[in-house]
Amino acid sequence: STVYFEETPVKEKAKVYDSNKIEKPAGRPNIYTPGEIKADFLEKNQEHFSTSTPQSRSKSRYQSSVGKQSQPLAKNDGESQSGFHKGQTLLLVLLISVPLLYVFWSGIPSLSSGTSIRDAEILQTFRARMKELKNTYQSQDPSLWRRARVSLEKRLNTSHLHLEPAILLFTAGREAEKALRCLSNEIADAFAFSQNATTIQINGVDKALLDSDNVKLEVDKELSSGFSKGKKVAVVHRFESLPAGSTLIFYKYCDHENAAFKDVALLLTVLLDEQSLRKSLTFQEVEEKVRDFLQAKFISSDVASSYNGMDTDKLSGLWSRISHLVLPVRPEKGLPLEGCT
Repeated sequence: STVYFEETPVKEKAKVYDSNKIEKPAGRPNIYTPGEIKADFLEKNQEHFSTSTPQSRSKSRYQSSVGKQSQPLAKNDGESQSGFHKGQTLLLVLLISVPLLYVFWSGIPSLSSGTSIRDAEILQTFRARMKELKNTYQSQDPSLWRRARVSLEKRLNTSHLHLEPAILLFTAGREAEKALRCLSNEIADAFAFSQNATTIQINGVDKALLDSDNVKLEVDKELSSGFSKGKKVAVVHRFESLPAGSTLIFYKYCDHENAAFKDVALLLTVLLDEQSLRKSLTFQEVEEKVRDFLQAKFISSDVASSYNGMDTDKLSGLWSRISHLVLPVRPEKGLPLEGCT
């Protein structure tokens, strides 16, 4: 029993000593040896490294993935901005180029040869002369001035292709014979003057008793030579006095489609047998009166003895070419006895 009691304290002391190594008493301060401090420090660093490394790795992976995702977004933003700027540039170019092209193309006629400027000057000169004539011949119907001006002005525009000449037929009764001659002359001169040209004058009375074929050749030569040399208008006075067959030459110069000269004007005058034309007559009625007069004059006075002779069919074809515009002339007071104003 003595031994038993002696061994028990020793064993308990050993147990207490061993437990001190494993578990520290609650009230004992944390005192470590240098070896224990070093081991504990390394152990804590190892635990920190082991716990922080996955987080840092995952964080770096996240950042890299975000960077990879942001690169396409930045690229798309750059491309959209670049496309936007290109669209703005294209719009600006269109806004500038379209007006410039419009100005360029619209200005070509005047820039090329000054055609439009020249036409404007010619037109202005012609209108000024026609206005003066209207003030002088105040007894004429206002429609005469309007119709004559419109018809002749079409031939003053050199920038347009002319398909046929201007044909005007003036007619009057015996009381307006002088006005008929003077007015037709002055309108023709106004047309020629505006283009720095002169007028061809043909008088039917002077050729009334000559051979029809010879007169036809003479009239053809006068018209062809004059127009070829730059004259722009011809006045054929007293058309009804020409030999009937000779008037067929006007097929050549008054045709609708195949006239020998298309940028010219021909003014014909017909003096009727009656003393005066009633003011109440319409233009259509005046035209019919002149047609009937020429038919009676040409067919009854000239027998169709050759292919150059006049007949009803030939006269009908001639009339359709010279009756584009039939204008009645009224008598005028105050005109000089000789010549025209």
